[in-house]
Amino acid sequence: MIRARRNKSYRLAKLYDRRACDLPFNAEVAEIEVDDPLALEPGEKIVAMRSIRSDPLGRLYSHHQIDEAQYRGGRAFQNDWERAERGPQAVDPTREYVDGVRMREAVTESQRQAVLRLNRVERELGTDGAALVHDVLVLGLTMDQIGQRRAVRSQRWNDYFARRFRECLDRLALVYGFATETGTPRAERRR
Repeated sequence: MIRARRNKSYRLAKLYDRRACDLPFNAEVAEIEVDDPLALEPGEKIVAMRSIRSDPLGRLYSHHQIDEAQYRGGRAFQNDWERAERGPQAVDPTREYVDGVRMREAVTESQRQAVLRLNRVERELGTDGAALVHDVLVLGLTMDQIGQRRAVRSQRWNDYFARRFRECLDRLALVYGFATETGTPRAERRR
C-alpha cells in the first residue's frame, strides 16, 4: 500500500488560531487588544472579540466617536457605581435565622470611596448631566430611548443628548484624572 505524502506548505500557525469564526446571527462585536494569557514575555497582546451589543460606551469607542480618556472615564464611573451599589443580596444560609431580620453588613472602605467619587461626579455634572450619564452607562439606554423617557422624540433632541453625553464624558475624564484641563490625555503629556 502506498502512503499519501503530506503537503509541504503545511503551516502550524493555523492550528493555534484561537479566533472565533462562527458568531451568532445578531452579534455585535468589536476587536480589542488584550494581554495574552499564554504569553511567554510580559506585555504581549492578542486581538480578541468583545460584544458591544448592550454596551453603549464600548460601541462609541469602537466606532471612534469618543477618545481613550472619555472611554476610561466612563468605565471608571461604571466601576464606582458597581462598587457603591448595594442592591438585592442573596440570603446567607450559614447565618442564624432570627425572625427574618438580617444584620446589616458594614460598608467597606472601597464602597465609601466610590460613593464619595460619585458624589463629586454628580456635583461636577449637575443634575441633568448626572441623570444622562446614569441612563447611558448604568441602564444602557440609547439616545432615542432617553428622548422617549423625557417625552421628546426628534432627531434634534437625540443629537443634543449625544453631544451633552460626550461633554459629560469629557468631565468624567477630568474628574477621574484621565485628562487635563487642556484636553490632552495625561499619558500623552508625559512623553
